[in-house]
Amino acid sequence: MSKPIKNMIVSEYKKRFDGVEGAVLIEIRGMPTKTTTQLRAQMRTSDVRVTVVKNTLAKRAFKGTPLEALAPGLKGPRAIVYGKTSVVTIARELVKSAKTNDKLALMGACIDGSWFDGDEGVTRLSKFPTREEAQSQLITLVLSPARKLVGTVVAPGSRLLGVVKEIQTRLEKGEKIAAKAS
Repeated sequence: MSKPIKNMIVSEYKKRFDGVEGAVLIEIRGMPTKTTTQLRAQMRTSDVRVTVVKNTLAKRAFKGTPLEALAPGLKGPRAIVYGKTSVVTIARELVKSAKTNDKLALMGACIDGSWFDGDEGVTRLSKFPTREEAQSQLITLVLSPARKLVGTVVAPGSRLLGVVKEIQTRLEKGEKIAAKAS
């Protein structure tokens, strides 16, 4: 392949993967075409793309970007799975697909410049919370003490209100309320 063509491919990779901060590497060698097409279609419904890349050119294109962490996994025929969805969500879908498709090999993943090696790494990544889930957990943790404080402050008033309501109900029924002698 000539140098101008290689430069064109690198340029195309840079455009295609611009803004992508994480991805999963898979090997689809040995998968029937129909199965590969189904996998791509399944991923496309989640706005996720599967792109087969030339490893050395991809390494060159990814230099200085968050995808540079994929370099250790770019050996042999590889496809990069990426999209607007969280990499954790993509990993979850691929782990699920790999259980039913023994030809789908999970080769690794990267997120925020961290490399997760092999099948175990992708499986471990799939168990992480997504950004939205992590934010939700953090907000719950931050608000929890305040919620408990408000509950503690409001509790005596709630009990007093309950007693007043009970008195009101009994008086409306015509019952007499006697004071307890202490």
